[in-house]
Amino acid sequence: MTTALITGANKGLGFETARRLIKDGHTVYVGARDIRRGSDAATELGARFVQLDVTDEDSVKAAAEHVRTESGRLDILVNNAGIAGAAKLGRVGEVTGADMQTTFDTNVFGPVRVTRTFLPLLEASENPVVVNVSSGLGSIAATTDPDRFEFQVTVLDYNASKTALVMVTSQYAKAYPAIRFNAVDPGYTATDLNGHRGTQTVEEGAEIIVRMASIGPDGPTGGFFDRNGPATW
Repeated sequence: MTTALITGANKGLGFETARRLIKDGHTVYVGARDIRRGSDAATELGARFVQLDVTDEDSVKAAAEHVRTESGRLDILVNNAGIAGAAKLGRVGEVTGADMQTTFDTNVFGPVRVTRTFLPLLEASENPVVVNVSSGLGSIAATTDPDRFEFQVTVLDYNASKTALVMVTSQYAKAYPAIRFNAVDPGYTATDLNGHRGTQTVEEGAEIIVRMASIGPDGPTGGFFDRNGPATW
């Protein structure tokens, strides 16, 4: 039986990814900061719940010990938890260092904390996979192309954090060739993160996350993918 952990899985893309993986026969841990919301989501999904705040080292370590005790290993890790950041759209000059630090703490340092702590459990799997949920807004190519939607969105902290996450993915992939590490762009999906202004449903957005979480040992690693395949970045 394959075991998966999804951070920020109590709603949105994380919730839908959990639902799809459970449907495909995986045992899924719903990771969430809020105990009530996380527990409620896990109950609704038929998943397991683990309290997990990606910005808190002790919380991450406790979550890893919980999964180790119950399951002994981890086959799939989806680093999905993220925040919109300061959301100072178009006001780059107003973004402070503290704004950047807060956004990076969840969107970049969070996946690093979780990945580092869960590495021993991933290495215990026969086919370990890590999926980091990035964004097209983290693609330098997309955000500098006037023909792309991403060109219209100027948000210093969020966009930069998602670019950094792709590089983090690439470095892990080189350092751990036995683990499939990939970043994904779900597309402009209607979630709380964007006030549900996205043009895709969560079902559409989660498709690439689930697809990359389900790859075999011969699957790609160190890449950045959207629903159409390799994404430019």
